[in-house]
Amino acid sequence: MRPEQGKEQLTITLGRPLGRPWQDPKDMWCAGCWGWVAEPGGGVATPGMNTNGSTPAPITMNQRTHPRYSPDAQLGDSRSATDAHENTSGGIERGNPGSRQPATPSASNTQPGTKERATGDAKCHPYRPQLLPHQAELKALKTLQRFRVIRTIDVAVTCYPERTFKAALTAAQRTVRRLVKQDYIRRYRTDRFQTVYGLTKKGADWLDEQGVEASSSVRRVSDMTNPEHRLWLQFLVLCAEARGLKALTESELLTELNRGLSDLSKARQGYLTVVIHRKQGTVKRELRPDCLALEPDGGVTWMEVDRSKRGAEREAFLAALACAVGRMAVDGKAVRRVVVFCKTERIEMRAHAVLRRLAAELAQHVLIDGRQHLRETAAGTFEVWTAALKALPGGRSQLFDVCLGHVIVQLLPAWLPKVRIDANNTHSMAGWFDENYLPYRRPDGW
Repeated sequence: MRPEQGKEQLTITLGRPLGRPWQDPKDMWCAGCWGWVAEPGGGVATPGMNTNGSTPAPITMNQRTHPRYSPDAQLGDSRSATDAHENTSGGIERGNPGSRQPATPSASNTQPGTKERATGDAKCHPYRPQLLPHQAELKALKTLQRFRVIRTIDVAVTCYPERTFKAALTAAQRTVRRLVKQDYIRRYRTDRFQTVYGLTKKGADWLDEQGVEASSSVRRVSDMTNPEHRLWLQFLVLCAEARGLKALTESELLTELNRGLSDLSKARQGYLTVVIHRKQGTVKRELRPDCLALEPDGGVTWMEVDRSKRGAEREAFLAALACAVGRMAVDGKAVRRVVVFCKTERIEMRAHAVLRRLAAELAQHVLIDGRQHLRETAAGTFEVWTAALKALPGGRSQLFDVCLGHVIVQLLPAWLPKVRIDANNTHSMAGWFDENYLPYRRPDGW
C-alpha cells in the first residue's frame, strides 16, 4: 500500500543525496521512527516535510518497508523476503556503495491477509536500525578482528539480531559470501567439520583504511584443529551484547583485571575465590569464568560452557560456585547468576544431579546468616537464598530470607549452527532472540 499521489511515478528517498556514501550509522533512519516521504519525480525529500513546505499525511508502512516485517511474507516482486529486506533499506540496491540508485516500489507490496502498520503507531526495534550491506561487512570484519575466528552464525548475531533466525542466517550467509568473494576473509574446515573464517591481509588492510587497527589471522586459524569451546564463548558474548549487555571472554576479562599493571608477578589469575570442602579439609581456589556479562543491576552473570562431563574436581568447583552466588568478586561486583551451558543432555543431567545433591545437603541445616539454601523453582533453575539480619526497635533483631541470585543449567544451542536454509533442513530453529533463551534463560524473561 502506497500513498495516493495521482498517476505520477513515485520514488521513496531519504533526506540526503543517495550519491554520498554513508559515513555514520546514526545517519541511518529507522522506518519505525521516521516517515519516509514519497516525492514525485524522484527528488530528495526532507523527513516530515513535502517540497512545498506542507506536512504530508502519515504513510502506511507495508511488509516491505516496516522494520518488523514478516520474513515469510510473499512480496509483489517475487523476490525472497530476506533479499528484498536487505535490498530495500531506503531504496538502495546492493553492490558498490558508491553507486546507489533509488528503487521504485511496485503497485502493491501488501498481500491479502497481511496487517498494515501506520508510521505513527510503529515503534523502533529495541536493537538497532537495519544495517546496509556495506555497514554489515564492516561490522562483521570488526568482530573477526576482535575474536580472530568466527562462524556464519556469529555474523547473524552481530549484524542481524532483530530479524527472525531464518532471515538473519540468510542475510549473514550473503554477507559472508561477499567477504569471501572480495578476499577479505578465508574459509577453513576444522577437524570436527566446522566451517570457520579467518581475516586475510587484504581484509586487514581494508579495515585499516576504515580507521580500525587490524592484522591478518589466517595463519592462526589454519592451525586450529578444534576451536569449538572458543567459538561458543564468543557466541555467548555476542548474544549478550546483542541484548545490550557488556560481555567479556576469559582472556578479555584477565586483560581488564590487569590493565595498567607493571609488575607481572602480581597479575591476577582468578576472578572469585571459593572454598572447596574435601575429606582432608577445606581448600581455597581461584576461579574465573569462561565468559562474563555485566548486568544493569550492578552484578555480573558468570557463564560456563561444559563440552564434556565434569570430573569429581570440576563437580566440586560447580558446587562451590553455586554457594558463592551473591559474593563479591575481585572487581567489587556481586555474582548474581551462574549459568552452565551443557553440550549434551547427559552432561545437563549430571549438572542437575550435582546441584540437587547440594540442595539436599544444605536443606538439612537451618537457614541462618552465612548459610545458603538452593531451591529448584523450575527444571534447571535454582534460587540461592540466605538469611539476613534485620535490626528491630528495642535492640532486637530478626532473620529474614533473601534471594541472592540464580543458578541456571541449560543446553547449548548446538542445533542453530547446523540449520540449512533449504528443504533438506532437519534441525530446529528454536532458541533465537525472539525467545527467552539467548544469551541465557532469565527466570523473569527478557
